[in-house]
Amino acid sequence: MRRSLAWIVAVLTAGLVMSSLASADELKLLQPLLDAAKPGSTLVLEPGRYRGPVVLDKPLTLEGNGKATIDAGGRGTVLLVDTDGATISGLHLVGSGTSHNDLDSGIQVRGKYNVVKDNIIEDALFGIDLQQSNNNIVRRNRISSKDIELGMRGDAIRLWYSYDNRIIDNVVTNSRDIVIWYSRDNTISRNTASGGRYSLHFMYSQYNLVEDNTFFDNSVGIFVMYSDGVVLRNNHIRNATGTTGVGIGFKETSDLVVENNQVLYCANGLYIDVSPYQPDTVNVFNNNVVAYNGIGISFLSDWHGNEFRNNHFKGNLTQVAVNGGGTATRHVWENNYWDNYEGFDRDSDGIGDTPHEMHAYADRLWMDVPPTQFFKSSPLLEVLDFLERLAPFSPPKLLLRDAIPVIKVKSES
Repeated sequence: MRRSLAWIVAVLTAGLVMSSLASADELKLLQPLLDAAKPGSTLVLEPGRYRGPVVLDKPLTLEGNGKATIDAGGRGTVLLVDTDGATISGLHLVGSGTSHNDLDSGIQVRGKYNVVKDNIIEDALFGIDLQQSNNNIVRRNRISSKDIELGMRGDAIRLWYSYDNRIIDNVVTNSRDIVIWYSRDNTISRNTASGGRYSLHFMYSQYNLVEDNTFFDNSVGIFVMYSDGVVLRNNHIRNATGTTGVGIGFKETSDLVVENNQVLYCANGLYIDVSPYQPDTVNVFNNNVVAYNGIGISFLSDWHGNEFRNNHFKGNLTQVAVNGGGTATRHVWENNYWDNYEGFDRDSDGIGDTPHEMHAYADRLWMDVPPTQFFKSSPLLEVLDFLERLAPFSPPKLLLRDAIPVIKVKSES
């Protein structure tokens, strides 16, 4: 009886193994087709599933028409583009490996003047990875990572020492970051990212343009670190929540232009750490809507060199906070709208008759003593703040002064 049962189990196990092998054998071979294709030609794949990983090492157009899947079966990078002037379009790429050291990806690009467009990348550790690759276009791809812990996922789109690339119209969900490392003169435009950590993260990357993107439900919208000359324009960022939630953050970054952005419903709308950093430089914040955040602008320290003009601050629990006992008086504040402005406009010119001034009373206790942040907006601190404003025991500290506050409300829709 025992032998008979063991025999049955062995037969069933062998059957499962053979079934699995048969399933693997059902994948069509793609590498021979790529090897046989002539440079400059177009290879249109028949509908079906193809076996990866594969390498494209010649300039040609690989077209899937949305009906061809390349499955790497959990091994390596699904498609390596190691050439110049190729076009990868309409593919479904799945099943990369899990090695962070090898940057196992849906697509790796190692060349220039390539176009990667209209692909769907799923169950891939990294999405699209460009290394020392210039003048490429990454457009209209839909990217998601492996279903693992957020910090262990790879980046949806990653640039490393790559210049003059265009990252446009991509949709990223449930990946980790879009990250730009040591890369300059790239355009990141009209992308959507949600469910990740950093929607967009710059490190040591200069002169990049970021415009018309939508980032929501991520831990951080955009963070710019050690990256000068970046332009952030017309981006919509919302719901960067949690204890470290930041809409747009800056660390030791200079010569920024930040204009026409919407930053809504974040823990910190703008976070500024020693920026601008380079001597005799200025960061310009113009015509942004910073609304309904826990803190509108959070300065890590008493710094200088930022110019805030024509911005709209509305519905923030705290408009401006400065840690470490400092103030924000060394920045330029002009023509901003403040929904807590307490003055009048008797001549109806759209400008307040008196400057808008923010003073720190007892409510700055949570800025200076970090453990007290737990009690921020609590009845205790609110009562202390009320009493301090009613009958201050010492002169309050001036946080900022906008000499030309705007009365007219600017829409944040």
